[in-house]
Amino acid sequence: MPGGVPEGVLIGVSLAVPEPYASQVQNARTGYGDLRAAGIPTHITLLPPTSVSQDALDAVDGHLARAAEQHRPFRVRLRGTETFRPVSQVVYVRLDEGIRECRALEASVRSGPLARELGFPYHPHVTVAHDVPSVELDRAQAELRGFDAEFTVEGFSLYRFGADEVWRPVRTFAFTEAARATR
Repeated sequence: MPGGVPEGVLIGVSLAVPEPYASQVQNARTGYGDLRAAGIPTHITLLPPTSVSQDALDAVDGHLARAAEQHRPFRVRLRGTETFRPVSQVVYVRLDEGIRECRALEASVRSGPLARELGFPYHPHVTVAHDVPSVELDRAQAELRGFDAEFTVEGFSLYRFGADEVWRPVRTFAFTEAARATR
C-alpha cells in the first residue's frame, strides 16, 4: 500500500464454458500460440478485467448476488467462427443462441459498483485466438469453423487475476429459484 492508497484487485466476471467444450477451445487456443491461453479459462465475458479496491470487494459481491437474482437459466449455442480483425487481432467462436440473455446479464453486472465504460460495444463471444500471427488467426478461423456446442447457463462467476497471471474463479453466482419461477 505505497502512499496509503489501497492496492487494486483485478477481477472479471464471466460465464464458464463447460466441458468438454472448454478443453477443446483451450487446447486449440494454446495450439495457435496464444501464450496467455493457459491462464484464461474458456469463457464468455460479462465484465472485462477491472481493477477494484480491496475495500470494494464486499460491495461487488453483494451487487453480483443481486444481479444473479434478476436472471434465469438460459441456453447458449456456440457455432462457427468470426473475427474482430482489423480492429482487434481476435478470432472467436460466435454465439448463435443466448446473445440477448448475455447482453441483459452483462448490463446487470456492469452497473452499480462495477459501472464502467468499455473500449468496444459489448459482443458476447468465446475467444479462440488473440494477438497471434495472422497465419494462426487464419488457421483458427478455418479449423474451428465447424465448432458447435450447446449448454445451459445456470449462473456466472467472479474471477480474480493472480500474481502468477492466472484467472481463477473465486465465487459462482447461481441464478435463483425465484427468478426461475417468475420468468
